[in-house]
Amino acid sequence: MQILIVLRFPIPAIVNKSKHAKYRMDSRLRLYDTMTRHIQPLMAEDGAQFRFYCCGPTVYGPAHIGNFRAFLAQDVLRRTLEVAGLNPYLVRNITDVDDKTIRTAQQEGKTLKAFTSYWTDKFHEDSEALNIIAPHQEPKATEHIPQQIGLIEKLIEKDLAYAAGDGSVYFKVAAYPPYGKLSRLQDRVIATQSTTSAGELNDADEYDRESVNDFALWKARKPEDGDNFWESPWGEGRPGWHLECSAMSQQYLGESFDLHGGGIDLCFPHHENEIAQSEGASGKPFARHWFHNAHLQVEGQKMSKSLGNLFTLEQLQEKGFMPMEVRYTLISGYYRQPLNFTFASLQAGRSAMKKMEKNVIPFLEKSDISKEDFLKLGEAPFPTDWGHFLPAWEGLTNDLNVSKATAEIFGGLVQIETMDLDAEAIQQELKALAGILYAVGIQLFQEVEETELEIPEAIQSLAEERWQAKQDRDWDKADRLRQELQASGWKILDQKEGYEISPIK
Repeated sequence: MQILIVLRFPIPAIVNKSKHAKYRMDSRLRLYDTMTRHIQPLMAEDGAQFRFYCCGPTVYGPAHIGNFRAFLAQDVLRRTLEVAGLNPYLVRNITDVDDKTIRTAQQEGKTLKAFTSYWTDKFHEDSEALNIIAPHQEPKATEHIPQQIGLIEKLIEKDLAYAAGDGSVYFKVAAYPPYGKLSRLQDRVIATQSTTSAGELNDADEYDRESVNDFALWKARKPEDGDNFWESPWGEGRPGWHLECSAMSQQYLGESFDLHGGGIDLCFPHHENEIAQSEGASGKPFARHWFHNAHLQVEGQKMSKSLGNLFTLEQLQEKGFMPMEVRYTLISGYYRQPLNFTFASLQAGRSAMKKMEKNVIPFLEKSDISKEDFLKLGEAPFPTDWGHFLPAWEGLTNDLNVSKATAEIFGGLVQIETMDLDAEAIQQELKALAGILYAVGIQLFQEVEETELEIPEAIQSLAEERWQAKQDRDWDKADRLRQELQASGWKILDQKEGYEISPIK
């Protein structure tokens, strides 16, 4: 049993951890705001530091490329804010207690802490490989139980929450008229929270409640929770999933901050519930700007376990692709549009990076700059003169248009190639280019390590089954299995006495 003493903690002072102390406030940076449905300028309210919060991973398994599309979009935003001189300060949480983490930890016979720590470490490894900068603060839900209980108490005092007979506590949606303003639910009947804004099944927080709209703030202990519970004024239990982000964002950013981000699937109900419980408790605006990225599809299909297309970074590396190539591909599409991830697009990303490297090398030679020194050019202090790469920077500042930025990089390289520039002028252009590449997080000239190809057992089995189907002259089955292999990123080449299998590159 865990004994809990509820304390009140002051909001810590935000420390400037940037490499440079002076900032050039670039008011041209504009981003679409989900709340207003308009592209709005981004500025730090206090004029000194742009404070934002992003929903982090739920650590119950490896993060897949769909998860990383969101984290990469947030990373590009954070980098662009930094280059623009807005001095970003990012808080991103770790969800280490919820239905899935508890259930899976129990199934594997591990303590919740040991189980979630393993997957947190794996997430950090993948993030580092993808060149995602670590957040300034990364609070864990289990380490902020007192703050979450304190927030619930405020909501009960304001008659915005109530305790049920089993010891659970729910937010009273009917008592908060603005509910639905982010996802525009006030324009239609709120019937259920069984589906998210992305149309996904939301099977969490299904407990007895007064209204189908009300959501859990505190979940009473159940036998299947095992030892994963905390003491509270309402009995043993644990916080609801929606509550943690409100409590931790307030702890590290205050009751109001500049921007909140996450995948579009979190818009409803998660972010809607965050707004209700945060603004309901504080009486102040929660986030001044809302940033959401669209979904990721794989080979034109929705990502799902049943289709076997929930690819992880490790799986793509096993197919011979570098993390930087994966990053390039995942950020290449407009963040507000669904991105269709294919192995052809991954190959296109590889080709684009090779072409970029090929075009940059002559300028490095002319200016006597090594590849290593070129990478350092992208660090602070950042450019004030973007030269022929100004269109690329304008692409980023206009609603984070990475595809335009990368296209304009090639355009800039073509332009300066036709000019007779001296070494100093070339260095200035390379500084601008390196600044753009830093903003999008792309590092050129990464060495490829040759590794022995390992074919997963499931892929090998499919290939064997297909070969047997061909021997049996079951052409329909053989063709169907070939398509399954292709969808999984593998191609097969038939020969007279057998076949060869290799990853699609």
